[in-house]
Amino acid sequence: MTRVRSLGTLWAFSVALAALILAPVLGGVIGDGEALLYRDAVSTPRSFVTDTAMGLGETPARAVPQDWLLALASHAVDGSLIVAGLTFGALVLAGVGSGLLALRVVPAARTPGALAAAALAIWNPYVAERLLQGQWSLLVGYGALGWIVVSAHRCLVAPTRGTWLSLLAWSAVAGLTPTGSVLAAFVVLAVLVIPVLWNPSATAHEGVLRVIGAAAVVVLASLPWLVASVLTSAGATSDSAAVDAFAARAETGLGTLGSIAGLGGIWNADAVPSTRSGVWAPVAVACLLAVVAIGGTQAWRRRRRIPLLPNLFWLGATTVVLVVLAATGPGRAVLGWIVDTVPGAGLLRDTQKWVALLVPFYAVSAAFAVQAIGRWVPRGLAAVVAIGLIALPLPDLAWGVGGSIETVAYPRDWSAVADIVPADEGDVAVVPAGTNRRYAFTGGVVSLDPAARMLRAPVVTTGELSVGGTTVDRPDRSRATEVADVLDRGEPSDRLAELGVGWVLVEDGSTPATVSGLAVAFRGPTLTLYRVPAPDVVRASAGDRAVSWTAHGIWLGIIVLGFLGAAIGAGRRLVQWVA
Repeated sequence: MTRVRSLGTLWAFSVALAALILAPVLGGVIGDGEALLYRDAVSTPRSFVTDTAMGLGETPARAVPQDWLLALASHAVDGSLIVAGLTFGALVLAGVGSGLLALRVVPAARTPGALAAAALAIWNPYVAERLLQGQWSLLVGYGALGWIVVSAHRCLVAPTRGTWLSLLAWSAVAGLTPTGSVLAAFVVLAVLVIPVLWNPSATAHEGVLRVIGAAAVVVLASLPWLVASVLTSAGATSDSAAVDAFAARAETGLGTLGSIAGLGGIWNADAVPSTRSGVWAPVAVACLLAVVAIGGTQAWRRRRRIPLLPNLFWLGATTVVLVVLAATGPGRAVLGWIVDTVPGAGLLRDTQKWVALLVPFYAVSAAFAVQAIGRWVPRGLAAVVAIGLIALPLPDLAWGVGGSIETVAYPRDWSAVADIVPADEGDVAVVPAGTNRRYAFTGGVVSLDPAARMLRAPVVTTGELSVGGTTVDRPDRSRATEVADVLDRGEPSDRLAELGVGWVLVEDGSTPATVSGLAVAFRGPTLTLYRVPAPDVVRASAGDRAVSWTAHGIWLGIIVLGFLGAAIGAGRRLVQWVA
């Protein structure tokens, strides 16, 4: 009965905190039928399973399998509702997962300790800054970390088919994005693999089986983007110039070390809540670290009795050291060489996002802090003190990060164009080139171009990004760069047709020379669509699409099977409790 009540309280508390943060977003999407179009967050009413959505185009598979899942789900549910729901769910899962971890590691702290752990996981600068950057899908991976720690630890101490399935399912949830897959892999390495390798009491057979099992979990959970990385024609390495652009940043009065230890330091100064950009920032970090220090000291004293604690500590400590080093001149040079040389290493360049790996230890420390403070005051009051030190210094995380995140209504032009462009009459070239936009209907807020998710046909894009006025990731030569050059030079539209372009979508009101003489398929106040006749349609091969669909299907099946197994297990436990 006590455990059921604790879990119910933990879920309710996490839902309440997530709702307090995302209330205006949920209200705008559910109540007003609007969408998110804010920096990296792009939601559209409907999206489609194009080659690009499966990572089979010429650009890196940055949004695999995210875009595929949204395309499938938006057949039945408005895509903006899905994005808002997944963001909300990510925060709830972060709180509950961290709370469950606390109950497992610090049972003496009971429900108050679990609530403090949940508060730290939900209400922190990392969540605020990634929300402001629009990286909702990264937060899904973040939300799965506590669950992965618990599942990996169960696989270590009492492995069963159920525990392995749970670990696989939660790792697959984190694998909604490539970064989430890597976060999950680091946690599995720290909690499951390293203890097995260092445990002299384990037999060689047991160790080999668990290491193989952990490797299989990581690969299967990452299958869609691993397959996409093999099948895509995009370059395997990344632009080393992006390392400087995405390096962790020292926030006001904190230095790089203080910013990272305080769960902040995102590269984009515009994606920082106001309480982290002024003189209040050191006070806020001091309050957070006070909770971590009080609880962390208690955790370190118990490290021999609870082997999971040093694993989480060293995972966090190693992350801090590497992220801080990567922000120095020599560190940037080394990381630049790595991303320019090692295939797939471009995932590492936004180093601040790995700060998520500190949160499991911080959450456990918050529970230990409640236990320590609870020696002098009632445990409930101790939780109030700890949660106050965590949340009150960051008041502007509430209500859409101080009202910064707002939903928008797409002009009717977008739905009109989406209805016209079919899937099989050529790709779409967009003017202006690039992916960054400042639309009037978003109030001039920087966002990504929604065309790639709104239209049935693939949008030809170079994949280049503009960061602080610097353009990175533009390939030396590709079909997309040729299309951009044709439009820039005003060459005849016949060349576009040869490159597989069947449509030109102009978003800035200009009239490129290349479109002169082309039929206007649609003209509205904000968009103009031109038809390019007889394009040579370019598509991925049937074999590549079949392999990609299989990989995505396996990934989704893992999640469904894992959650179904968890539901059956919970039902059995409930029946036993009632009986």
